Amino acid sequence: MQQAIGKYRWTICGLIFFATTVNYLDRAVISLLKPYLAAAFNWNAVEEAGNYADIELAFKISYAAGMLFTGRLIDKLGSKIGYALATFLWSIAAVCHAFAKGTVGFSIARVFLGLTESANFPAAIKATAEWFPKKERALATGIFNSGTNIGAILAPLSVPPIADNWGWEWAFIITGSIGFIWLIFWFIFYEVPRKQKRLSQEELAFIESDKDEMLEAEQAIGKKRISWGQLLTYKQTWAFAIGKFLTDPVWWFYLFWLPDFLRKEYQLTSREIMWPVAIVYIISSIGSVFGGWLPLKLINNNWPVFKARKTSMLIYAFCVIPIVFVQYLGDIDMWLAVGVIGLAAAAHQAWSANIFTTVSDMFPKRTTASVIGLGGLIGGVGGIMLTWLVQKNMFIYYESIGKIKTGYFIMFLICGGAYLLAWIMMHFLVPKMKRIEF
Repeated sequence: MQQAIGKYRWTICGLIFFATTVNYLDRAVISLLKPYLAAAFNWNAVEEAGNYADIELAFKISYAAGMLFTGRLIDKLGSKIGYALATFLWSIAAVCHAFAKGTVGFSIARVFLGLTESANFPAAIKATAEWFPKKERALATGIFNSGTNIGAILAPLSVPPIADNWGWEWAFIITGSIGFIWLIFWFIFYEVPRKQKRLSQEELAFIESDKDEMLEAEQAIGKKRISWGQLLTYKQTWAFAIGKFLTDPVWWFYLFWLPDFLRKEYQLTSREIMWPVAIVYIISSIGSVFGGWLPLKLINNNWPVFKARKTSMLIYAFCVIPIVFVQYLGDIDMWLAVGVIGLAAAAHQAWSANIFTTVSDMFPKRTTASVIGLGGLIGGVGGIMLTWLVQKNMFIYYESIGKIKTGYFIMFLICGGAYLLAWIMMHFLVPKMKRIEF
């Protein structure tokens, strides 16, 4: 049956996967260059923690602010031009890190990177909603979202060798240039389904098989855009936003602080960190794809979409809880800690594949990127608060008294409870995930 329908939509999923991989590779590079930058700019341990937190904070603030406007811009420009423009600009921003001369320079480069990279998920989710029917969207999202892990895997395997052999500047230049290659393939292969000549009529009919969405699209022709203020009046918007607010900071923590945790907890060198970090993200890649497969399996077994989605998310929330024991297990064997962090990261990616898909479950396609942007903004605010209140102040304090392990223990407690709290609040706001009719 799949052969008769056609599979071109999975080519589009592959393109989005590639873009997301590049997106996360570019943002993860700096976490692995932390010791190189400290040596280059003569930072002591306390200065290193403080300056790095400032640089990370600059990225998070700009990323959060960018989500609001890039989501709106993607809805206006469309997924093809919007995605291409964003990738071009964030690739330039990534390369520009090589020319920074200190904390201020890196902060400026991170602001530019955060503003432009914020367009990735609004564009990716919009393109996925255009190219996949509801029942396949979580799987497609899980697949392209695994690009976040692949980017994080490639970073520790490539960045330290580049920095050791050619200098930290070339790590930014080489990784940042990959996005320009992606643009070539994007313009060759991407177009919206109705305009894509490579798409068979059978596959187009399958993509457009959700009749309620097709009716919404017809009714939306000629109507004005839905305002941010109007979107904020719906509980569905707040359910998505609160879920992002509570769980996005956890992923930021893994992405920016995992190499530092391994270095200080187990006295690993930059080269020795490569494989533990890579293994964490390999495990999380599996979780991302599984996170999209499970609700599809439940839907194919005649579960309602909302029930399949929320049941899956509850399972993933419970899978994060063991991370509170990570340091205890690490005292037994470091690889037990790596495994538990990998499980938690996999659960996050499974959760992420589904929370993004709840937007296209509950909102018309013409507002998808805008809602993703609003939720991303609030999720970014959560990341900023965590960095400012916990990581910047708490980590510096415990670093100064020689008890950084206590700071990490508090962070792992926060990580362990965030998802279950998010699920409870989302369930309270939208118990049935009712679809909005404007």
